Amino acid sequence: MKAFTDLDVWKKSRVLRNNISTLVGSFPSEEKYRLTDQIIRSSRSIGNNIAEGHGRYHFADSSKFLLNARGSAIETIDHLVIALDEKFINEEIFSKLKEDCEECIKMINGYIKYLRNQSLSTKTS
Repeated sequence: MKAFTDLDVWKKSRVLRNNISTLVGSFPSEEKYRLTDQIIRSSRSIGNNIAEGHGRYHFADSSKFLLNARGSAIETIDHLVIALDEKFINEEIFSKLKEDCEECIKMINGYIKYLRNQSLSTKTS
């Protein structure tokens, strides 16, 4: 069994998380306990939930955490919209990070599908 750190979807979420962590350094200091905290938490939650789901041995358990990861990626997009609206980031940065979030979402969906197929093939064997 692969380690969660070997999963491409987790690697993608790690890159996104690190890019968000770098980005928020440019946010105003008064946002430290508001938007900065929220976007860091949601971006970290993506990889955290992928890792926790990987540690589960049943499809239903794993998929629950992967759905949480997908929700966190969508939440991160919303925080990026707020950063754009508040003019903390420009359209170019927003578009790039939104695209990264959407790529994570697609990869999470693919991983859920893969696990579902694995679960179904185990039941029919």
